[in-house]
Amino acid sequence: MSPSGRSWPLSLMFLLGMGMASERINCPSRCSCQYLEVNCTGQQLQEFPAAIPLDTRQLILAANNVSYLPAVELSFLADLVYLDCRKNLLGDYLDFTFIGVAKLVYLDLSFNNLTQVTFSTFSHLRSLVVLKISDNPNLVAVEKDAFANNTWLRHLDVSRTGLTFLDTSTVRDLPNLRFLGLSDNLWHCNCSFLDFITWMTESNVHFPDADNITCYTPEGLRALKMPAVEAQLHFNCLTQLYKQDYIFLCLIGFCIFFAGTVAAWLAGICAVIYEVHTSKGEEVEEEEED
Repeated sequence: MSPSGRSWPLSLMFLLGMGMASERINCPSRCSCQYLEVNCTGQQLQEFPAAIPLDTRQLILAANNVSYLPAVELSFLADLVYLDCRKNLLGDYLDFTFIGVAKLVYLDLSFNNLTQVTFSTFSHLRSLVVLKISDNPNLVAVEKDAFANNTWLRHLDVSRTGLTFLDTSTVRDLPNLRFLGLSDNLWHCNCSFLDFITWMTESNVHFPDADNITCYTPEGLRALKMPAVEAQLHFNCLTQLYKQDYIFLCLIGFCIFFAGTVAAWLAGICAVIYEVHTSKGEEVEEEEED
């Protein structure tokens, strides 16, 4: 009976029942499904779940033991815009993984075992706005052009990783970047990193937890905050000469001195030859007159 006391048509009740049954059947085991959303949080999954509805827009795989994301199965989810894979065991096999989910806007890969980010890792995610790869302690390298195609990227978090260096162009060339997490990394504040620190002070990007964006090496700069260390690096890198610089200058000076000495010697020889030739010419003329 309906709330108004009337009976629903049997055909309508059958269709509704079939729809609900179909939704239950299509939901992956040990996951919960709502409209366009699949949530598998904390289910101790070892593998990427099977039978995910093809129209899924939001997929949450947080707090599991998934170590591999199959590119083929992901490509079936062509409408996916939100993917949360934090707190899993994902490692080195992410290149070309996201080639079939070009509509992805939000991607969370924090608290995993990533070791590097290459151009091929996220290059197909041209709509990506939020990327979280923080809390990957083994992440030690981000290629210079790793985010070259992610021009819509607005939020990027690489905090609490093993990074010691990040090329300035990697983030400077992202026109929509507004939020960049850099805290608690092992930043090596040498002269090569000066350009990045200068960009930080001049950009309009927000750096959360700024008090923990500090140098780890060299020893003399350890625990100093990034903006504060800029002036010291300017002095060290632009005015201080190292041993190899003195050697180079000495070599240049020696070369200049040697070249000058040789040039003077050659000029003297030329002058003597000219003088001898001139004297002989005058003697010949005098003999002819006699």
